[in-house]
Amino acid sequence: MNTIASVTGSTTTLLKLSSVAVRFGGLLALGGIDLDVAPGERLAILGPNGAGKTTLFNVVAGDIRPTEGLVTIKGVDCTSLPSRCRPGLGVARTYQRTRLFAGLTVEDNLYLALVGTQGRHRSMRRTSIDEQSRITARDAAKTVWLGDHVESPVGTLSHGQQRQLEVGMAMVTKPDLMMLDEPASGLSRGERERLVELLGSLAIDVTLLLIEHDMDVALRVASRVVVMADGRTIAVGTPEEIRRSAIVRDVYLGRSAE
Repeated sequence: MNTIASVTGSTTTLLKLSSVAVRFGGLLALGGIDLDVAPGERLAILGPNGAGKTTLFNVVAGDIRPTEGLVTIKGVDCTSLPSRCRPGLGVARTYQRTRLFAGLTVEDNLYLALVGTQGRHRSMRRTSIDEQSRITARDAAKTVWLGDHVESPVGTLSHGQQRQLEVGMAMVTKPDLMMLDEPASGLSRGERERLVELLGSLAIDVTLLLIEHDMDVALRVASRVVVMADGRTIAVGTPEEIRRSAIVRDVYLGRSAE
């Protein structure tokens, strides 16, 4: 691995991966990843298709159990814990493909994201008990610039607005670790600019783990960048160091990372 620089001075670790490997039959998808993420850090994971980014993301989220190694969140060994245990540790995520309820409103989607982490019955009835959650959902819609669409069915939103809603559904739970899987995928240039502005407005205590194929978006959002190729970490550094890295340019041009 080419470690360009160490840019995290914190001794506190929110997320820690130790020698994490994933094999699918004879395919080595992850080849022993070590990663420490500090509270409040903005970390982007970059790499070409097939680099292992999504596999790594799914390991952290609990969707895939690693073949080897350890995953620790807030000091808790999560290696064998399923994804349903992550919200209790303050983890929220989005997916590369949208997982929204298209027939429900923006407010309903945000409401369900909120109450789903609270272990409550997912009733759509507006009771006094749930009114505060409804208020929180509407406030979250405003935060992601969808305040004028709270009563709009999600299926009527543009692709960019649906991406904004997904970020809002992650934010509404007030996570300690927010994981975004290629949030800029399919967005227009203007929508990408809006996304960068939105992510830049996150509270400083929210830790962001971002997988992104769009290097420009990732380098503008992140404070630290990890570049992967062939299931391994090949470079770590600040956005500026990654921009200048010859090995990163070679990876994106399809040359050897050795």
